[in-house]
Amino acid sequence: MSEHNGTPPGHRLVALVEVMDTLRRECPWDAQQTHRSLAKYLIEEAYEALETIERGDWDTLAEELGDVLLQVVFHARVAAECGADGFTIDDVADAIIAKLVRRHPHVFSDTAVEGADEVRANWEAIKAAERAARGERSDVSVLAGVPFAQPAALLAYELQKRAARNGVPEDLIGDDGGPGGELFAAVEAERRRSADPEMDLRAAARRFDARVRAAEEAARADGLDPRGLTPEQWRSYWAE
Repeated sequence: MSEHNGTPPGHRLVALVEVMDTLRRECPWDAQQTHRSLAKYLIEEAYEALETIERGDWDTLAEELGDVLLQVVFHARVAAECGADGFTIDDVADAIIAKLVRRHPHVFSDTAVEGADEVRANWEAIKAAERAARGERSDVSVLAGVPFAQPAALLAYELQKRAARNGVPEDLIGDDGGPGGELFAAVEAERRRSADPEMDLRAAARRFDARVRAAEEAARADGLDPRGLTPEQWRSYWAE
């Protein structure tokens, strides 16, 4: 960890904003980017940070989180050029500070809570009040606010968790017979066994990746090309 001679945490963020301003003015590629053109990088950088966490690669996590932070600063810089319809990085910071204070009345006000469940319940109630204050159409469903843009397994899990928490019987949360129904039911079955099916599925994918690579390496050690292995050979190397 770098030392900054007693300066407060976060002071280097100003330098990052200044670097982004310079890039936006002087780099042809940075200068032509828009919110839409940058959207894919926001997703990519978030997944790269997630992969670093899953690997336990703490030595490079700061760098990967920096890439995520860059996307926030970049979008704010693009928005700052939109005049009255835009916003600045300070607006971004002000918005999240206000939201965190508003949604944690048990910390910043005198609301009493007993445990994390009450914190979550208050959070959802405050979100609903915020939507009403903005004049948004009231969505009173127990599933209100679940973003459908997230990965499918995580989306299924969030819908199922929210439904179960609000009293929907477990036998109704499963395969509806339509396309994808069996996958949806599989996520629900895993949800009942685990606190995080998304991470469990990712862990299973990593185990599969490791086994395929180990079998390939064993085949190469025997002078064989893994792409030409028969099913029987695959099973033999798989068991090693």
